[in-house]
Amino acid sequence: MKKLLLCGLFAIATTTMFSQTAEELKAQQAPKKDSIAKLQAEVDAIQAKIDALPGWKTGAFGTIGFNISEFSNWYAQGSPNVSSGNIGFTVNAFANLKEEKFFWRNSANVNLAWVKFDDKDVVEAEEGFREATDVFNITSLYGRKLSEKWAVSGLVEYRTTILNNFNDPGYLDAGIGMTWTPINNLVVVIHPLNYNFVFAENDAVFESSTGAKIVADYTRKFGPVSLKSNLSAFQSYENSDLSNWTWINSFGYTLWKKIGVGFDFGLRSNKQEALNFALASEPTTTFDTVDNDLQTYWLLGLNYSF
Repeated sequence: MKKLLLCGLFAIATTTMFSQTAEELKAQQAPKKDSIAKLQAEVDAIQAKIDALPGWKTGAFGTIGFNISEFSNWYAQGSPNVSSGNIGFTVNAFANLKEEKFFWRNSANVNLAWVKFDDKDVVEAEEGFREATDVFNITSLYGRKLSEKWAVSGLVEYRTTILNNFNDPGYLDAGIGMTWTPINNLVVVIHPLNYNFVFAENDAVFESSTGAKIVADYTRKFGPVSLKSNLSAFQSYENSDLSNWTWINSFGYTLWKKIGVGFDFGLRSNKQEALNFALASEPTTTFDTVDNDLQTYWLLGLNYSF
């Protein structure tokens, strides 16, 4: 009985000592966390001043996603002998020049992916990897400042695919107007005078036209997080069927050194592309009857910041 009582008292004393130690450690930890938060705020403030300085600013970050597998005699599935895989990557890069009276902003977005599904029991099955995602976009914006937030600007933007059907279609926007920069990380382009050059073999579907160009770009890096969101829209003055828009978003979170997790997704609406695709199976399809479904893609994988 004495031994049991002693063991109980020892357990209670140990728990009490541990609780007191934990509370003491938390009390010591609290002011250090406050100091870290204060230092981080000071670092962010200094970084904001650095970003506001004139001169060139360059950077890039990207995401790599992959999944490869192979099955042999795995009878529980419909194709017991198959090798499959999915490999893709995205790159977001920029080179921006900021001076007292003008700025020149350049950016590029590349998203490429390949997919593989080889059924070894089907003789006619296509082997190897084939193109799955194919996005290529470069933009150059030049502006002469009227004030800290407004500038007269000219924009050139080119969009196409590079793995398959290069420049078929390809889109080249060239126009002039105004650029609004309400904050350092946000740029809004409003160009009422713009010509949308469309390059394609099918002239019956794809057509160039004049219209308005609207671009909104938000790029920021804070702590371990990298973020880029770009909306590019063209509104044709001649026919709404010739209008289009693309919205691309990229997120990166650094976990260790420059390596982390990345997520990319894109949305697009383009009635000319929808009609061109539908005509391959339904030759009688027109702009009035085509289903202009929302185009989407996403990629999740490892991220690397340059």
